[in-house]
Parts: sequence; structure tokens; C-alpha cells
Amino acid sequence: MRRFLLSSVQSASSVVTTAELHEEMREVETAVATALEQAQKLGSSAAECAISRSRGINVGTRLGEVETVEFNQDGALGITLYVGQQKGSASTTDLSSNAIRAAVEKAFDIARYTSPDPYAGLAPAELMATDIPDLDLCHPADQSADYALEQALACENHALQLDPRIVNSDGAGYSSHVGYRVYGNSHGFLAGYLQSRHSLSCSLIAKSGDAMQRDYSYTVARHKDDLWTPQQVAEDAAQSTLARLDSRKISTASVPVIFRADVANSLFGHFVGAISGGNLYRKSSFLLDHLGKQVLPEWLTITEQPHLRGALGSSPFDHEGLATTEKNIVTNGVLETYLLTSYAARKMQMQPTGHAGGIHNWSVSHGEQSLADLCRDMGTGLLVTELMGQGVNLVNGDYSRGAAGFWVENGEIQYPVEEITIAGNLKDMLKSIVAIGNDVDYRHGVRTGSVLLENLKIAGN
Repeated sequence: MRRFLLSSVQSASSVVTTAELHEEMREVETAVATALEQAQKLGSSAAECAISRSRGINVGTRLGEVETVEFNQDGALGITLYVGQQKGSASTTDLSSNAIRAAVEKAFDIARYTSPDPYAGLAPAELMATDIPDLDLCHPADQSADYALEQALACENHALQLDPRIVNSDGAGYSSHVGYRVYGNSHGFLAGYLQSRHSLSCSLIAKSGDAMQRDYSYTVARHKDDLWTPQQVAEDAAQSTLARLDSRKISTASVPVIFRADVANSLFGHFVGAISGGNLYRKSSFLLDHLGKQVLPEWLTITEQPHLRGALGSSPFDHEGLATTEKNIVTNGVLETYLLTSYAARKMQMQPTGHAGGIHNWSVSHGEQSLADLCRDMGTGLLVTELMGQGVNLVNGDYSRGAAGFWVENGEIQYPVEEITIAGNLKDMLKSIVAIGNDVDYRHGVRTGSVLLENLKIAGN
């Protein structure tokens, strides 16, 4: 099976260079410019065009056997044009002049028959990015099946040899992708940037008696040299899986809770949703009308840094061409800004904030305490290392999710626990953050350490 997969995709495994990507991106910029010109000739009052293209490989192995080898190359050109306040959109993967013309004409026809929307349109011209910095976001790597499988197999094989209690594997996976994003509009804005993303993961199953536990580990980076080695991923996955063996159930109680760094980002992810324009103008957020008000403890600040070189969340401009800038989202606990696209901003009679497409490298302030220090400060409580389910209501902030982790007594981890439900209200939870550790996880858009909450309800037996 492995021999067949390798031979069948070998011709697709050449290594792309940044020079080749730059040349291809310039050709795509020409296609975007052509689409915008066609839109103007048809009589549109405004138009925008975007394309994100990616090429790469995904491989998966399980128990030393190849499960998947997948090369992919995708990305369609999307054109949106406006006839007054009427909007039409179309897309094409064919970038020939005839195909572009047909897509633009289709978008124009659609716009003529849609209802006017007073809030539709491009982002303000004066807020377009004028400087497109090189943020060092693209580092192509070997995308051959041989190399990718070597990484995944080395990771999984090492993990399976670490401890006899590791009896099975859910597999290892390696991926490597490079590409670019180009955006242009009838304000005269037209720019693009290259990007890459590489990752390696491993999921294991361990057994003690008749009970089994599963856990995993992963690494992700723009540059493959910044990834953990296959051995490091394997050892972290093994350590996490073995630590969960002999899990117990606990009694229902109200206790302090620590969200470990790798799950703490989800807490701030709900915060992102609550201050995003779509939820705000629909009045479906528990933080409605909280701009300028305290939403976090006074000692806590969240800074957005979109121009960090080589960071996973960096971007020189957002999906509407707006300049991305460093700013405080929260200062000393006070909410400084909402996250608004131009559409949401017009709905709310505010200015867009450069967040079309998402956030950019949030850094959550923290102290000098390690995770062990947080456990000692907590005394007795729950350390959460896994969250399950979707029991979060952004309208009223009600929070209820399944969890697993470790029970802590006298500041020390005692034993793993499972089949727990933790519950509270997000507005109260965010304000009751006691401390944030220095064990910052850089694998997410929100960079935070472990988060200690004053008190939450936990339902066990």
C-alpha cells in the first residue's frame, strides 16, 4: 500500500520556492486586477476580489502503516461587486480571461436581482493598508511523501516504544502547506502576501487493567525548523496519555479551577465571539454595550500584535484590505475595542477595526508563576486539561462543558479525573480570573498561560 501511494503521487512532490510563489502571486494579482476592471466596465459602483491559494501535503500513519497520503492545491478567485447597495458574488478556479469575465458577469447579474442593503459596501478607502510589511510568514519545506511519512512514522514508532502501557495508536500526522493571499478592491488597493504552515501530531491509547485512556500532542509553526522533533511530540503525547490512566470520578462541589494553557485559549475564544460585530449587532452577546467597561480583572491586559515576524496569527492587512495595527483589546480589565468588519461597523455606526477574517496574535498578560505555582496557590481544586461539548451560550454567557483533568489537594496533583461537568457564567468567570501562569502556549491565536479561576461548579458523581 505504501509503495503504491508513493509512486502514484511522486510527480506531485517537488519543492516549491519562495521565488516561484512570488511569481505565481504576481500572476494572480494580475487576474484580480482584470476582474476589477471587468466589474468597472459593467457599471458596478464598487467591487472587491480575493483569492487564497494553498498547496501542500497531508499524511497519516497508524501502527506503522500508511493510512493517507494526500496532496492538495486549492483556491478560488471570489469576486463581489455592488450596484448601488445591491450585492452579487461569484467565484472561479479558472483564472483565464474568459472565465474571469464570466464570473464577473454572473456576480453583476446576481447583484441586479438582490434587495438593497444599506450597510453593504467596501471598507472605507482611508483605512486601507498603505504599507505592506514583510512579516517573514513563508518558509517552504520539503513536501515529498517520503519526507512527510518519515516524520509521522518516526513520531508514532518512538511513541509506541516508550512504555508497555501504550497499547495502541490513533495515528500520527504530518502536514506542510505554502500559499498566498491576494486582495484587491475598486479603491485602488491591491496587495498580497505569502504564508506557510507545518504541523506534526500524534494520538495514543494507553491501558491499565480494563480501562483505557487516549490523549495526544502536536506542534505547529510557520518554519519547519521551529517544530518540535518527532521524538518530542511522541514523548509529550505519551506523557499526557499515561498521566490519565486510572482516572477517577469526583463528587459534585464548587472549587477553584485551573484551565491549563492548552485549553485556556478556548476561554478567551468565547470572549472573542462575545465582542465580535456579528454577535453584537444581532444583540446576541453577553457583552453587549460593554465597550469602555470592566470585563476582566484590573491587572489583566490583552494586546493584539498583528505584525510579529513569523507568528502564526500575523497579517499585514485584514480580509477587507484594512491595515492591521498593534492595539490593546483590554487595558487593565477595561474593554477598549470591539472586533468589527466594515459591515458590522456600519450597522453599529462605528469604525471597522481590521478584524475581517479574525484576530491577530493576542497576548494575554501574565505573572511569573508556573503551572505548579498556580496549583500551590489554588490549594484544593480541579486542573482542567480537556474540554468536551459545546455547552456555551454567548447570548447570556451560560457555560457548561464536559471536562477531564486532575484533582489537586494541598497544592499538589493527586490523581486524574474524568466524567466531570464544569459550569458557570462567562461574564463572572472572566472577572474571577485570579492569576495567569507563565507557561504561555504559542500554538493558538490567543497566547495565554494557564488560567486560575476563583470558583466554578463541578458536577461529578
